[in-house]
Amino acid sequence: MLSFGANASAEVQKLILKNDHIQAEITPDIGGRLLSIGLVGKPNFLRVGEPVISNPNPVVNANAENIGYLGHEIWVGPQSEWWVHQNINQKRATEKAVWPPDPYLILAKNKVLEQSRKKVSLLSAASPISGVELLKTYSLVKNKRNSLQLSVNAKNSRTENIAWDIWFNTRVYPDTQVYVPVADAKDIQVKNLEDETYGSIEYSLNKGIFTLEIQPTRSANFVKQKPARKGKIMIQPSHGWMAGFRGDQVFIIQFDHQEKSKIHPEQGQIELYTEYFFNDLNNGLLEMEVHAPYKTLGAGETMSAKESWTLLEYNGDKSRDAQVEFLRNNAKRIGLLF
Repeated sequence: MLSFGANASAEVQKLILKNDHIQAEITPDIGGRLLSIGLVGKPNFLRVGEPVISNPNPVVNANAENIGYLGHEIWVGPQSEWWVHQNINQKRATEKAVWPPDPYLILAKNKVLEQSRKKVSLLSAASPISGVELLKTYSLVKNKRNSLQLSVNAKNSRTENIAWDIWFNTRVYPDTQVYVPVADAKDIQVKNLEDETYGSIEYSLNKGIFTLEIQPTRSANFVKQKPARKGKIMIQPSHGWMAGFRGDQVFIIQFDHQEKSKIHPEQGQIELYTEYFFNDLNNGLLEMEVHAPYKTLGAGETMSAKESWTLLEYNGDKSRDAQVEFLRNNAKRIGLLF
């Protein structure tokens, strides 16, 4: 599925899950991440970075920087505490650095514990940065042939307590049209990153459905628009799902809906990070992120979280009304609540 050129298979190991409907590719390398998902014969819905080819064997240590492999990976939250619970990079601890993510979780090779046509399980390194070890399982769903389930167990690998959440981060193309069920405007918090290049994010909330607006909605002011947008939207959803439309595919992420009190106050259960250049879709990306409850773990204790991904074909109109109607019409068989 990945268009990485003729020698791509030699770069990173790829484990394939496939049935008659969907195909996924997972690598135990570069942090043990999911590299592609899509309907059989359709393009990869995920956005994957060129370093998957050019830098398949990163150096992993406490000084490592982030590398833009993209795809889907697992972080822990909150972001403000990424570097404060360790003593092997004192500079980042003192600065309370919020970037990069834990190199041992996003760059280190994972151990393959199980591999079959229907299931892949990977075990991460025990990170000296965050103090967790991640067990990630990707499974085709027996009675839902358009779906893939992602399960994560996070284990405290230290002798003292730690406190984190499990953070799913799924990168897609910046022109993906995203919908989220939201009860009230107060459940949406926008953090724009504006400068000379980036303008403010636009969204709408209509009949309980949040829409991330891709093109400017204030057409009269279009000439005044900056060439791009960048920022993050924190959302407390009313139900446990969000959906993205791109091309002739619909990508639906389902998860266990949580009360706001269970999510770390610095995060949202759903977060959408967007960097969108109006005239250059080869740059930028959209992150469809989900946070599980924030928990304290004693030595050796674990916590778990899961997502279910569903891919459907869509050949309808590109309007918001038509796309939301498609979701409503398929809600019963997928298990979506409105």
